[in-house]
This record gives sequence, C-alpha cells and structure tokens, in this order.
Amino acid sequence: MMTEALLPRAYKVTVVWTLLLLLLGSVVHATESSLACPDWPTCFGTMVPEMSGGVFWEHLHRLVAGGLVLMFALATWLAHREAGDRRWIVRASWAGIALLLVQSLFGGLTVIYRLPDLVSTTHLSLAFGFLALATVLAAATSQDGDLSGPTGAAGGDAARLTSIARWGAGAAGLVFLQSVLGALVRHMDAGMACPDAPLCLGQVVPPLVNAPIITHFSHRVLALVVTLVVLGLALHVWRVEAPRALKRWAAAAAGLVLVQVALGFASVLTVLAVTPVSLHTLVAAALLATLVYLATLAARAHRPESRPSPPATTAAVA
Repeated sequence: MMTEALLPRAYKVTVVWTLLLLLLGSVVHATESSLACPDWPTCFGTMVPEMSGGVFWEHLHRLVAGGLVLMFALATWLAHREAGDRRWIVRASWAGIALLLVQSLFGGLTVIYRLPDLVSTTHLSLAFGFLALATVLAAATSQDGDLSGPTGAAGGDAARLTSIARWGAGAAGLVFLQSVLGALVRHMDAGMACPDAPLCLGQVVPPLVNAPIITHFSHRVLALVVTLVVLGLALHVWRVEAPRALKRWAAAAAGLVLVQVALGFASVLTVLAVTPVSLHTLVAAALLATLVYLATLAARAHRPESRPSPPATTAAVA
C-alpha cells in the first residue's frame, strides 16, 4: 500500500469540505435560516428533525460541520503515522482540531444568543482561519505539485521564490481581512447600505454617517486594494521564471478575484439574491485557499529538501 499518499489526500478533502461548509453557511444566512433550529446542539430537541424549510439548510450545515471535525480528526491521526519526522505538521493538525472545536462553540453561541454581530462574525472568521491552516497543510504535504521551472530546472532562484511566497502570503492576509469585513457587512445587515454599484448612494465617497454605510464602503475600498494586489501578484509570477505550478495557481487567483468582484456587484444589483450572495462567500474562500496554497508552494520550492518524497511502490512477492 502507498499509505504516504493518504495524508495529503486527507488534507485536500478537508479543504474542499471546508469550502462546502462555508457555502452552506452562506446559504443558511441568505435564506434567513440561521434560527430555524432555535436550540443547539439539538434542533427542536432532537438530532433528527424534520428536514424541511429553513431547518433543512440549518441542520444540514450542522451535519456537514460535524463531518468536517471527523474528517480532520482522521487527517490528524494520519499525520501522527506518516509525518512523524515533520513535527510541525502534527502540531498544526492539533491546532486545527482546537480551532474547529472553538469555531463550533461560536456556532452554538450564535444560536443561543440570537445572532449577535460580533459572535457571528467571529464564527465565520474562525472558519476562514481554519481553511487557511488546512490549505497550508495540504500544500506542504502535496506530492503532485510541479515545482520545476519552465525549462525543467529548479524553479527560480531563492530571492524570486521568497518574494512570491511573501507576496502570496500578504495577499492572502488581505483576503482574510476582507472576508472578516464582509462577515461584518453580512451580520450587520449592511449589504444594502449602498444600494447602487459601482457608486455608493450615488457618490464615489458617500456620506459616512452611520456604521452600516462605513462598513459597507470600507468593504468596497478594501476589495479594490485586494483586486490590485492579486492581479499584480499574478502578473509578477507570470513575468518571472517561476515554477509551472506557481504560474497555474497565480492564474487561478487572478480569475477568482475578477469573478469575486463581479459577484459583489451582482449581490447588490439583485438585492442580495441567494445565489450571488452565497457564491460571493464561496469564491472569497476559494481565493484565500488559492493564495495560501500558492505561497506555501513557493516556500517549498525555495526549500526543495522539504518536499515529501514520492510514495514507493510495493514490489510483488512471489
């Protein structure tokens, strides 16, 4: 058996699972189903409520969240078995378990205390933080990244790769901050504080007279900064002699940020319709994961000795 391949697969499944969970969470909020189950951790006093209306989305969200905890627990167990020589991976996995449990607790508090803005925002922010951690682990253990250069040689010099890693990490940090600000917009019900786009209340800079307008407008301004930074990163990666894998992930980030801007416009112009609002959250999460993966791969390319060895095939025994 090639058991070494199981750990990176477990982390990648975790990343995809987390993206699905974030999408479901956005659907729950967009359909106003957040309090469809008025108690926690049960739903109307049972773990198997009738799955209809808002209960369907809210309880499905809870079930998928529980599955994510089990999935990452499996990944942590595999890390103990397969990454014993890289102790930071094991420690990071346990940190992820703790992060998931705290995030689940905040999910319960959002229900118990009837959706307070800061608690709900913290709940979503922790989910994005866990996604970033899981993505680092997926990239660090990945065995299928093409880190060779355009001519098949080692991909780029140390300074170039370090620059890409730092730029990618910085862009990911900006996307995380933008996502936290977006969570505030969502939970403050400030999504329509600027009911027009690309202007806000018919002006380039609206009158900043209350918290919803300030938060919404700040979200738009930071979105512009994020877009310029991500596009600049993608252009830089494609212009220099970077590994092929980095070029692919940089192109993916550029595509995602443009889709994200379009979904932001669509969310406002459709008066927060469920589909564009939910996809807006999903693409933000996918963009964060893409940038984190890019930055981690660049760091790995800079330190080729840290790459995992390809799994050895088992010889047949006569």
